[in-house]
Amino acid sequence: MKIRKLLAIWAAKAAGAGCKMMGRQGVTWAGKIALKIYPQILTELSEEVRKGIFVVCGTNGKTTTNNMLCAALEAEGQKVVCNHTGSNMLNGVVAAFALGAGLNGHIDADYACIEVDEASTRHIFPRMKPNYMVMTNLFRDQLDRYGEIDITMNILEEMIRTVPDMKLIVNGDDALSAYMAMDSGNPCVYYGISRPVMKNETNEIREGRFCKKCGERLQYSFYHYSQLGDYQCPKCGFKRPVPDYDAEDVKVSDQLSFSVEGNRIVANYRGFYNVYNILAAYAGIRTAGFKSEHFMDMLKNFNPENGRMEQFRIKGAGVTLNLAKNPAGFNQNISAVMQDTNPKDVIIAINDNAQDGIDISWLWDVDFDRLGEESIRSITVSPKNDAYLTKVQNLANQVLADLGSDLRVSRDTDLHMDNSYYLPGYEQPNEKASEAIKMLARLEGLFVDPVYTGKALAGLIDHIRTGKVEPLSIHGRHDPCIVTRAAPVIEAACAVALADLLREANGYA
Repeated sequence: MKIRKLLAIWAAKAAGAGCKMMGRQGVTWAGKIALKIYPQILTELSEEVRKGIFVVCGTNGKTTTNNMLCAALEAEGQKVVCNHTGSNMLNGVVAAFALGAGLNGHIDADYACIEVDEASTRHIFPRMKPNYMVMTNLFRDQLDRYGEIDITMNILEEMIRTVPDMKLIVNGDDALSAYMAMDSGNPCVYYGISRPVMKNETNEIREGRFCKKCGERLQYSFYHYSQLGDYQCPKCGFKRPVPDYDAEDVKVSDQLSFSVEGNRIVANYRGFYNVYNILAAYAGIRTAGFKSEHFMDMLKNFNPENGRMEQFRIKGAGVTLNLAKNPAGFNQNISAVMQDTNPKDVIIAINDNAQDGIDISWLWDVDFDRLGEESIRSITVSPKNDAYLTKVQNLANQVLADLGSDLRVSRDTDLHMDNSYYLPGYEQPNEKASEAIKMLARLEGLFVDPVYTGKALAGLIDHIRTGKVEPLSIHGRHDPCIVTRAAPVIEAACAVALADLLREANGYA
């Protein structure tokens, strides 16, 4: 036994226990310390797993699917190591193995169920070779970390190719995941829902509308939500694969139910998206060779944690907590809320911390209009961070300084937020914005876009008309059309410069 390996495990356990005593999870720190002491720890501990390692990747549903898969394997009598808390980057994965090891420095596990952040596969796969990968879906997510979906797909496919024998368990209803799996060359099985379940009337953004194989726009016979549905490419023939595990006769109400392989699955959860999570876990244990005899018993006892449809009570009131980090996930959360027709209060808390993404512009693509039904008694939204108002104040004052003005803006007295002019949706123009754009073009010769500036201008004009803002009054000499005058001035300057160059070239300078 390597002394440093033992020290790494003991130190991780001590760090984890210390953090819990302080009321923190301490998972990341435990993994970081273990990796620092013994860099080979993940490789050596993962090699001790006897039967197989599952990794669960995808934009939405990773934590629920991973924990459900772990519970399903345990229901089959297997010993499983798992990162239950959803700490899915390198340090969190290392911690799952280090904290799961015994004091003797060894892992006693038949399987490992490890949720892995898509970008972190670059750091994890060189240290650990999974036997199975469950792919839930691919949506736009955490723009400051991932950027475009193509970047995430490229990372995943690159890492998948490093483990050519790894079997992929893929949501075939997602064109992006299905194409990536087909293109990888790895063995694949697919799960999906072959018939429409509910009318899809939301104003959702469809992420994967174009064929990744040839670029043609995909044709859909129906959508489940976002880009998930029944698709085919009219040009190259790429189409939704026939699922190996197909959810049939899906019922969505206060509980979820569907049939797969002749088995009736019933779960006491809301949210249509959970059908996919349950189906992914089912496909996982079936692919591993289990007959799923205890799957229903597992579902009866399974309680989603870490803010995934987590239910508890506060002062006698029932509370359901759900996490969302992208438009597709938030829209499905709203669908789950609206399934309950009883009167309810909604609290929306916005988190822009680094671990979940500091760019929250994706909120504009959420269909919040659906919360306007009578069953919603109240909506409480967390206020913007003070740092945001400070940033706006500093930006405004910098502009004033650049213009040579002595005026300055105070965030407490001069800044007012009004978000009521973006409707009917972030990306959809409205009549007031169109009027404002035409007015500015006619009077000042300026053109602005209909999404950001047009709607902001419409709000300013409306505030002036309604007396919320006093009309502007300019005294003395002024140039209201200075911007439109800039063009002929620049043209004249260019003409003078060209004339000078011509004179110089002909020896007249």
